[in-house]
Amino acid sequence: MSNLTCECGHVNPRGTIVCESCGKPLGTNDNQEKLLDMKYEGVARRSQTYTTTFIDKVWMFFSSVKVGIWIIVITLLASALGTIYPQEMYIPPSVRPEDYYAAEYGFTGQLYYQLGFHNLYSSWWYMLLIASLGVSILIASIDRFFPLYRALKTQRVTRHANFLKRQRVFGTSEVKDIDGSFDVVRKKLKEKKYNISEENGNLVAEKGRFARWGPYINHIGLIIFLIGCMLRYFPGMYVDEHMWIREGETTVVPTTGGQYHIGNEEFIIELYDEDDYVFGEAMQRAGGPIVRTYQTNAVLYERENTGAVGTEGDLVEIDRAEIRVNEPMKFDDFALYQVDYKLHELNSMTFTLEEKATGETFGEVTIDLFDPQSSYDLGDGYRIEIREYFPDFVMSSSNVPSTRSQIPDNPVFIFDMYTPDTPEGEVSFVGIRTNLEPMGENDYKMTFVDVETKHVSALIVRKDYTLPILIIGGFIFMIGLVQGSYWAHRRIWFQRIDGKVWIAGHTNKNYLALRKDIDYVISDTSLSAPVDQVEEEEVNNKS
Repeated sequence: MSNLTCECGHVNPRGTIVCESCGKPLGTNDNQEKLLDMKYEGVARRSQTYTTTFIDKVWMFFSSVKVGIWIIVITLLASALGTIYPQEMYIPPSVRPEDYYAAEYGFTGQLYYQLGFHNLYSSWWYMLLIASLGVSILIASIDRFFPLYRALKTQRVTRHANFLKRQRVFGTSEVKDIDGSFDVVRKKLKEKKYNISEENGNLVAEKGRFARWGPYINHIGLIIFLIGCMLRYFPGMYVDEHMWIREGETTVVPTTGGQYHIGNEEFIIELYDEDDYVFGEAMQRAGGPIVRTYQTNAVLYERENTGAVGTEGDLVEIDRAEIRVNEPMKFDDFALYQVDYKLHELNSMTFTLEEKATGETFGEVTIDLFDPQSSYDLGDGYRIEIREYFPDFVMSSSNVPSTRSQIPDNPVFIFDMYTPDTPEGEVSFVGIRTNLEPMGENDYKMTFVDVETKHVSALIVRKDYTLPILIIGGFIFMIGLVQGSYWAHRRIWFQRIDGKVWIAGHTNKNYLALRKDIDYVISDTSLSAPVDQVEEEEVNNKS
């Protein structure tokens, strides 16, 4: 009983403004004189018909174009916030984020970190915005597409008189030979590539209907693209991890579960020649050498599966490559990219225990700065213990020794020195160009002897299963954009009413081109050209 039955016999869903079949305006729209709103053919949309239950209100909210625009604006503003300072993935991996933002950008950087903007694009509320945008696009498309498709598929050739005269382009003509005029019109419409349908001596010419689906294809592409973006935060779908590897070392490739290891046999860096005609002047302006290229000579290993539970197999070499910028090593859906390097990083330091009064030494200790031992036995009762180790020494705000990171950029040790003369031990505070005695004057001291450095290569481990989804979504989006932008849906009705020929036209854009088409098809007939009622009304208002 809630459906609306038109006088033509077609049963329309509740909320329909214009009959889907004959076009007769229904309800309060029947006796009005203003032009029909043809954006969605006057069909019944769920968001405008059902508004009582909670589900109806949610559907109505997300189907609103204004709501969708606001979600887009808020998402764009939020995305802009993430570009004020670098995201955490782009800061040096050797420093703590809370220290980095405060040190580099002051109070605003610290606030940026505390508000969580340093990981904005993976935050729950940003993901909620993206999901809301996808839901809005999906619901708005469903709310409009299916009723519009049904109305265009159901439309008849013979339309109600009130439908024709309330089109923007409309006119009537009195002609003696209507059949002859229609023959000419029919021929010229075919020249213009219109599809012609006839009924009861009336005809309708239509072309470019596929252009009406452009925005919806556009929306499908956007939804697929957004799904691809959100899939990046599902484990295993997208990997983008930094790793630092020193010359001569072999380490596990992150996110591979220990299956793959990478070895850095050698790191090579090439500089431009100072005598180079092209780059010599640039080096002078830069005040130093300019890097030409840098690469990691890498060896890829895979752990052999022994089949025994709780045992690990040997590493088996499976590939070798020279990894350069934009020339990655690829394996098993992964790619290793060269992104950065660090020259002459401290690797080990050598000290000797020395008696201050005589200058006599009692053996050397070489300390691995990345894996120092807790104690070193020099023999004959001489022993060194590391009480504290600060790889990147700094004094905290409370004047307490601390470290910025675990990378030995400024290593400092607090040693306990045990000798036959001092069995209770002495304390020495030793660093680069630093040798202090915090507990009073000592008889012995730790003397710096040598340092070993290594070049360090920075690689990015990348795997992206979402890229094909993003490409497909973007491609579909562009198809819809072109489809909806460069074509128009045009319809021209020629109808016999009371011995006259009524001509009406509608298009979703570019009415000037539609009128030119009509003028062309009636040019060799006695039919009068219809007028653009919007332009005519504007002229009347001005006069």
